[in-house]
Amino acid sequence: MKHTLSVLVENKPGVLSRVAGLFSGRGFNIESLSVAETLDPSVSHMTIVTRGNDEILEQIIKQLNKLINIIKVVDFVNGDFVNRETALIKVKVSEETRSQILSTVDIFRGRVVDVSHSSYVVEITGDDDKINALVNLFKPLGILELSRTGKVAMTRGEKTKLAIPGAPENGIVKGG
Repeated sequence: MKHTLSVLVENKPGVLSRVAGLFSGRGFNIESLSVAETLDPSVSHMTIVTRGNDEILEQIIKQLNKLINIIKVVDFVNGDFVNRETALIKVKVSEETRSQILSTVDIFRGRVVDVSHSSYVVEITGDDDKINALVNLFKPLGILELSRTGKVAMTRGEKTKLAIPGAPENGIVKGG
């Protein structure tokens, strides 16, 4: 089963290396990884996608929580959450396929971000199914290059599962 882990970590050198090392050292695979600062520049948010049964996931979470720089770990597998990924797809174009590609991009609410005589670079944001569907439509036309960001995730509604300790409940940090 695929699991999406949302992890708050201290924004310090070596934290990403230790998290990746934990996974590789125990034979776990990271299918997707996205990391960036939060509103608090001393804290980063990681979204990690991995696969495994409940026992494996429990072991992963316990091992993550043992790492010094980990603040909080949440598994979104059974929760109500939003997840998105961005992809850049360089697709081969010709006079015959230009209008087909443009209409397909429009249907998927993507956008063309670069144009050359023989290719378009298309940007699309959505869940795995949406991105995979567009990739599958473009394959017969000729995908020249593909780059995906990895999944980012957040709980739906007003609740915050990853509130930063010491920050206000709504996550808004007031300056002084």
